Amino acid sequence: MIPRLDARKLASNDPETIAQMREAATVIGFATVHGTGISPDRVLEILDLYRSFFHLPESEKTRVDMARTGANRGWGASESEQVDPDANPDYKQFFDSGFTLPESDPRSKLDVYAPNLWPEKPAAFKPEIESYYAQACDVAMGVLRGVAKAMAVPSNYFDDAFDAPMALLRGNYYPARPSWATDQDFGIATHTDYGCLTLLATDGSPGLEVRKRGGGWIPVSAPPGEFIINFGEMMEIWSENVVKATPHRVIGTSHERLSVPLFFNPSVDTNIAPIGSGQTILAGDHLARRFNETYVHLKA
Repeated sequence: MIPRLDARKLASNDPETIAQMREAATVIGFATVHGTGISPDRVLEILDLYRSFFHLPESEKTRVDMARTGANRGWGASESEQVDPDANPDYKQFFDSGFTLPESDPRSKLDVYAPNLWPEKPAAFKPEIESYYAQACDVAMGVLRGVAKAMAVPSNYFDDAFDAPMALLRGNYYPARPSWATDQDFGIATHTDYGCLTLLATDGSPGLEVRKRGGGWIPVSAPPGEFIINFGEMMEIWSENVVKATPHRVIGTSHERLSVPLFFNPSVDTNIAPIGSGQTILAGDHLARRFNETYVHLKA
């Protein structure tokens, strides 16, 4: 069973909630969280903005097509991403935006801090998505502090690593599954997330499935205003495999589905090697390698 966590109890050090977080992080790799301060209406507003963008004519969306810029910001067309090399490219559209740095910061030239590309339509898209991004980052940091408590380290253990987070906000649009789809076609094929923590808002539609440790799949959904969280490869490395990055996938259905994940990742120069290991594994190197393996336009 996937734990359902109350963010307010997590922040107040409720022992039962911290124990649930420990189970989520070290056994299951997934949880849902509510009581974050982001309302269902706010999530629905953001979903509607992304929906309006994805329903635009392709001629509008190609103005911010990341395949034309070579970066990982802007619009990605269907089949422009392939998370599983043994499956067909993913049947979804997406739109990515992320953390930016002032031009005076030498890190601003790195792809992981690339300038955001914003469409002209919908008119409110840029300010509302930027506002939600800040809200979601605050929630993700609170969840991460709860993870620290569950791991019996100080609650601010991860804070310094997120001064310039490689946090990527994505709008996902999964159209209805086409009649020609085969068993190698997915909204997004089986994968583990690349980063630290994912905070996922959805429209409540089914489709997301989490792989069980003993085999088989568990469907996971949450209504708008309640979030699905899971842990990625960076956190698994950082914790010396104590925290689990669990494989998952999205199966298309007869209806469209929208989701908005925040991939909450540390600053580019963070060493995510286990403490005391003597190794150096830079977060930026890990993320860049995984992007190059996934985005069709970045593959060698």
